[in-house]
Amino acid sequence: MTNALRILILEDDAIIGMHLAELLAAMGHEICAIEITEADAVAAARHHRPDLMIVDARLQVGSGISAVESICRHRYVPHVFITGDIVGVRATVPAAIVLEKPFRESLLARAIQQAVSATATR
Repeated sequence: MTNALRILILEDDAIIGMHLAELLAAMGHEICAIEITEADAVAAARHHRPDLMIVDARLQVGSGISAVESICRHRYVPHVFITGDIVGVRATVPAAIVLEKPFRESLLARAIQQAVSATATR
């Protein structure tokens, strides 16, 4: 089990964002923010300094992929993409940790552990 993490969620669908927040909180994590646009995601990451980001590839304004690139230029933050467009994410970020919507909680827990473990070896 991963230790409790402060997680920033980047998700354009409010219902999915709330579902992810509830699921992650039930797993013992703290949600520092749920953002729906690229600009708000970048600002939230600077403000909250999350341990991990859960990211949808498409946001209401901008891209989750671009948000991650901007955030990680300043400070690397491990991240997991949860999207309906795995092919699109992998085409842009080949080494990305990606889950396809819908997903199982066990796969999310494994992906989080993988993202956090990969950071430890950076």
